[in-house]
Amino acid sequence: RNVARANAAKSSIRARVEHVFAHQKNRFGLFIRTIGIARAEAKMLLANIAYNFDRLIFHERARATARATARATG
Repeated sequence: RNVARANAAKSSIRARVEHVFAHQKNRFGLFIRTIGIARAEAKMLLANIAYNFDRLIFHERARATARATARATG
């Protein structure tokens, strides 16, 4: 029972992280092949910034659409 609960908690976190990496890999072509940890970290940092901007734009558009719909029907 405890093992099942622990696996459920881990799998929800794992699913969130895996979706982010899959998006970065598919959308931005993320493939890290560098010499040195610092360059790899820099590449991951830039990919994460790009992903966060992409999500911000998505949420801002959704919010703007919801506002426009509310005004049109309100």
